[in-house]
Amino acid sequence: MKSPQIFVIAALTLFTACIQPSQKLRLAKPAKNVNSSRDEITVASYYFPNYHTDDPRNIINKGPGWSEWELVKDARPRFPQHHQPNVPAWGYLDEKDPEVMAKKISSAVDNGIDCFIFDWYMYEDGPFLNQCIDDGFMKAKNCSQIQFGLMWANHDWVDIHPYTRGVKQKLLYPGEVSPKRFDEICDFVIKNYFTRPNYWKIDGKAYFSVYDVQKFVSGFGSLEATKAAMDRMRQKAVAAGLKGVHWNLVAWGNPILPVEKAPTNTAELINMLGFDSATSYVWIHHVGLPDTQTDYNYVRDAYFAHWDKAKASYGVPYFPDVTMGWDPTPRCDPESEWANVGYPFMNTIKNNTPENFKKALEMTREKLLSDPNGPRILNINCWNEWTEGSYLEPDTVNGMAYLEAIKSVFK
Repeated sequence: MKSPQIFVIAALTLFTACIQPSQKLRLAKPAKNVNSSRDEITVASYYFPNYHTDDPRNIINKGPGWSEWELVKDARPRFPQHHQPNVPAWGYLDEKDPEVMAKKISSAVDNGIDCFIFDWYMYEDGPFLNQCIDDGFMKAKNCSQIQFGLMWANHDWVDIHPYTRGVKQKLLYPGEVSPKRFDEICDFVIKNYFTRPNYWKIDGKAYFSVYDVQKFVSGFGSLEATKAAMDRMRQKAVAAGLKGVHWNLVAWGNPILPVEKAPTNTAELINMLGFDSATSYVWIHHVGLPDTQTDYNYVRDAYFAHWDKAKASYGVPYFPDVTMGWDPTPRCDPESEWANVGYPFMNTIKNNTPENFKKALEMTREKLLSDPNGPRILNINCWNEWTEGSYLEPDTVNGMAYLEAIKSVFK
């Protein structure tokens, strides 16, 4: 078996443009300014790219033909009134297929989503799960209709797909990267992503989000060295014809993944490192789930309270999140007894109906517009976190109802 390095280095190639000049397609809407006074709001949705086959690392760890759809198929009810499995109405599509991604883009745009924020994995020894964006999204015939951005998911990757309860979790890929590697990453993303016409830019600056600020800083050894590296990336972006980089931090307080440790000084880190904005990935990063099936509206209200605190303390624009749901039980080994003992064996969210999701969107929109000096941006978790129970793609129970909820509020 060849090493992962051989596979992933081979994947670092230049990619074809997402659309030929002769094609006549609607271009993505220009991004609004952070503090736009207009009522129009940019709606972004996170996208988790582990639903395609033949990723080199997954072949090594899981075998040929594997994708996270296998966990979705194997899911089952773990407690009374627990609905599993969730079945995709479109079937178990391979997202590295440009035609599949074109279908997703059309559905997103038609229902009010302006931007996909891809969970983007790049380690010291190369990329992971990159075929979704590079082979599927970039080569889709309608790629230019939607904006896209990157959230660098720079957390440790452990073997939890699925996780057998009680077994020591195996670290597969460390999230920390060296300063030299980070400079290479800067050059790569600027050349291959930031300079594309439909890359998400805020005030002319390419949006780049960091998931784990502590892993990021530890790779440089100090806050000062980290800030200097961030500034170098800004300078490189300017040299490439952009106005710079809009550095965004995914701020969270409650660890979810087994390798996570929440920082205690988020506001200080934002200020010292010079982040331009902050956001959230999912509600439960800020809200505990007291019950096996905690009510959706309870979690929503607790998150709104966090939103107020974040606005008051961070000192930068805060882009709120609307979470569709939470249920990571598909990542639990079906043979392991379920109990609330830690991710993915943890409590879930119930009552996340399309109607309650729509209400959360309406409340978020109203709250954004009530602040004349605040941002006009929100994100949604998630387009396709099927194994965490938070997805917009249609299933066999609710069909297109979650996407239609977005359309009714924002189009």
